[in-house]
Amino acid sequence: LSAEGISAGAYGRTGEGWFDAHAMLMLFRKALRAKKIDFITADVTGIERQGDRVSGVGLDNGEVLEAGIVVNAAGPNAGKVAALAGLALPVEPRKRNVFVFEAREKYTDMPLLVDPSGIYVRPEGSVYLAGGAEPEERDGPAAPGDFEVNWQLFEEVIWPVLATRIPAFEAIKPTRAWAGHYDYNTLDQNAVIGPHPEVGNFILANGFSGHGLQQAPGVGKALAELIVHGGYRTVDCSAFGYERLAEGRAFRELNVI
Repeated sequence: LSAEGISAGAYGRTGEGWFDAHAMLMLFRKALRAKKIDFITADVTGIERQGDRVSGVGLDNGEVLEAGIVVNAAGPNAGKVAALAGLALPVEPRKRNVFVFEAREKYTDMPLLVDPSGIYVRPEGSVYLAGGAEPEERDGPAAPGDFEVNWQLFEEVIWPVLATRIPAFEAIKPTRAWAGHYDYNTLDQNAVIGPHPEVGNFILANGFSGHGLQQAPGVGKALAELIVHGGYRTVDCSAFGYERLAEGRAFRELNVI
């Protein structure tokens, strides 16, 4: 590791790591099915609203679901879903690329490394995953269905940084890559959690800007308590309420990669 240009850093020695996102999703689905939760495969096409309350959700299969409470957990499409209820939410999809490469050096026990540039790398078995340094402000929202990988980003931006920070990565072999969409909060890149102040039974869980899967269990528990008990109990998410958006008061998340 080259520490050139680095004044300080942080190394997490215990309790840190990464997890298989798809395996986690499958475990949640399995647990929900065991509790007889209904899964519906359809697109939301409309939200019925009566004054300061939402009353139903229309689906593209023609079905309308009556609802006492609607939770917007639509990820990158959260802004569009809120708009169906006549509400403004500054959350939009932003494209992110992940690249896989091989290297002669096998640092299987290395931690996730995040360079000051925002570029990250970590081992994944015998290969490495890397990404970051997306031109987020310039690119704007991702087009629906745009999952084409930006190989130029890897060759011109990411690889040079990796080779400088870890000299052994001067000789690598890119193998594959994929692209996905973040639910990007354009105000402060931080979560928006809780009821909308104008429509009390429209609850938000949006804008996580890349941290959604990490924070989902805590946010889900907090919102469940809010719905059942009328207030937060285990985790107080009041600081992430919609009110700050209405006031233009940023609660900025600085660690977005």
